[in-house]
Amino acid sequence: MKRWLPFDINRRKLLSAGLFTAGGAALASGTALGQSTSAHNGHLPAGDKSAAISQSPHLQAHGAMITVGDVDSEKNGFDPTAMLTDWDSGTTSRLPDGRTLRTFEVTAEDKEIEIAPGVMFPAWTFNGRVPGPALRATEGDRVRVVFRNYGSHPHSMHFHGFHAARMDGVPGAGLIAPGEEFIYEFDARPFGCHLYHCHALPLARHIHKGMYGLFVVDPDPARHPDAVAAAASRLRGSPENQRWQELAMVMNAFDTNFDGENEFYACNTIAHCYAKQPIRIERNRPVRIYLANLTEFDPINSFHIHGNFFDYYDQGTTLTPTLKTVDVIMQCQAQRGILEFTFANEPEHEPGLYMFHAHQSEFTELGWMGMFDVVEGVA
Repeated sequence: MKRWLPFDINRRKLLSAGLFTAGGAALASGTALGQSTSAHNGHLPAGDKSAAISQSPHLQAHGAMITVGDVDSEKNGFDPTAMLTDWDSGTTSRLPDGRTLRTFEVTAEDKEIEIAPGVMFPAWTFNGRVPGPALRATEGDRVRVVFRNYGSHPHSMHFHGFHAARMDGVPGAGLIAPGEEFIYEFDARPFGCHLYHCHALPLARHIHKGMYGLFVVDPDPARHPDAVAAAASRLRGSPENQRWQELAMVMNAFDTNFDGENEFYACNTIAHCYAKQPIRIERNRPVRIYLANLTEFDPINSFHIHGNFFDYYDQGTTLTPTLKTVDVIMQCQAQRGILEFTFANEPEHEPGLYMFHAHQSEFTELGWMGMFDVVEGVA
């Protein structure tokens, strides 16, 4: 098999060779950003992000195993920081029965992307990004997805949720050849944190190459009279939802030499992106993460937060937690859930940098590690 990279690379060679180690001056000791007066009480001053981050001792927490340099987000056509809050709500119109028709437009296309500094990957994408757009609807909406295949292989969109067999995104039910179009239509049910992905064969290759994304269905509070407050807090745009800091996070990985073993791991595609550009969190507002695992070639992935615990809603299909007060959860491929936590309830939670990562150390060292930059916010 012709190798995509011009050299032999696998994940254990990466680790043993220290390819990610910044070392020396690049990771010189300094004050933690969240506790530094020069870091403006926890978030970085404009124009000084790279310099400040490079001095953070937090980046040495896993033996300074971190990618060196930056990925060109503009050239990629997507920014992992913007992805966190870039929800696609489609366009809406009213059906004769009064319900909302929510229409999305999605295209499949081949695209070379940069997944780590200087490392290119021949992706297959939805709307030119990996993961694809984070689609969001409300329980009971009629969803219409206009799917066009501009790629070089047959593709589809298989949605997790209730739908008819003819809308399933498998051969004979929405899998289309290059140049073709298909319209998926179904009701947004059940509420929860779902996903979509290509279901063409070989499935492992189509998923691994980047053809997946979040599909979130917000609960309709009127349908849940016994849990109105909880449902309203998840309904995007509601007053109750405004206080939440909501993040879309997809755990993924990349096999750069196509040997069936991943060389890079990430959350939202770019290795170590949230270590270099920590996610800003206002301390006095709760956090909700819509988390999904689309890692191929490894049976599980995981999420661990430092210095805190969260409540977990497996699949997101309940308004009460399936797990309470945990700091690690595991997800198999296609498993997903909602994490809720705050940095406001414990006196120890001072502003600062709080790490999160997979609790498979190898995944962490190969890219799946980041930090929350907790700052004092306006009440």
